[in-house]
Amino acid sequence: MSLGVRAVEGERLADPILDGWREQLRAAADAGTTLVIEGGRSKHFYGRPISGEPLAATAYRGIIAYEPTELVITARCGTPLAEIDSALAERRQMLAFEPPRFGGSPTLGGVVAAGLSGPRRMAAGAARDFVLGARLLNGRGELLNFGGQVMKNVAGYDVSRVLAGSLGCLGVLVEVSLKVLPQPPEEASLRFELSESEALERLKGWAGQSLPISASAWNDGALWLRLSGAGPALAAAKLKLGGEMVEERAAAAFWTGLRDQTSAFFADASDALIRLALPAAAPVLDLPGPRLIEWGGSQRWCRAEAERWPALRDLARACGGHATLFRAPPDFVPDEVFTPLPPPLLRIHRALKQRFDPAGVFNRGRMYPEF
Repeated sequence: MSLGVRAVEGERLADPILDGWREQLRAAADAGTTLVIEGGRSKHFYGRPISGEPLAATAYRGIIAYEPTELVITARCGTPLAEIDSALAERRQMLAFEPPRFGGSPTLGGVVAAGLSGPRRMAAGAARDFVLGARLLNGRGELLNFGGQVMKNVAGYDVSRVLAGSLGCLGVLVEVSLKVLPQPPEEASLRFELSESEALERLKGWAGQSLPISASAWNDGALWLRLSGAGPALAAAKLKLGGEMVEERAAAAFWTGLRDQTSAFFADASDALIRLALPAAAPVLDLPGPRLIEWGGSQRWCRAEAERWPALRDLARACGGHATLFRAPPDFVPDEVFTPLPPPLLRIHRALKQRFDPAGVFNRGRMYPEF
């Protein structure tokens, strides 16, 4: 299988941490066992449960390059996200896809490997859209380079973006280069008392207008909007949209709780938490239990008995989307946590796994049972 990228080359660099990983890799390949890549463990619940020898990524840390004028930052995989945030904040810049923390201390490698995005994803784009380049330790112990460190170097089919969301199944993300954006000059939040159907209709209508909406969320009879941009644009949007202004501190707490899943909706661990990714125009669905809607209607969450998962997965597929068993109770072990891939995509996934990790050493079974 041709990777279709501009430049892919294996390197062997003298580094004690990388050499240690290679030794672990050789031992695991010889024994036919799995290496479980671990960073801050803030997302250990995500994906299928797996076991094996931990490969600790946290020691390989540090910001390698940060060019504020070029809007690019490059760092090692074990760099804490908090360190990235702090460096960017000094220059009033940010990771615009708002990676979730889940109450833990995530690392940059884990952020990209999980490929999860927060509330601003509806306006700014997904995590993979911000990956400019990556360096990967593959299953042969080679260090592979993909993409680049400037935005103009991402023409063509870029494997570095394939690595976003791969859950470490293709190898260890050693280094990552990300596009960053300036922080908005101003932000404000509005709240509306609306039913689910009313909220979806409003969101659908606003989607076709030039409005500075950077996040939306509906839950328990209330629709929240976040506006981001220049002061005059926000003032005009407030007049047009109406709604109740939310005090700044309360608004910040709401959006942080939504991003990190620390708000009340996500607190009950006795139910399964199921995420449905749907076309934004999808109608109100008869979902069980408490519900929450994000991203202008295209991301919907529900809490339900774990046994409802297969039916909800099929419902999402019937609506033209897909579903994820995002969290499950400890006593429920499903065969699948993601919607099964159609045969053509499954063949591509198998070929990528074989090309990058022929012995099946890295995070085997984290995404799908067979790889």
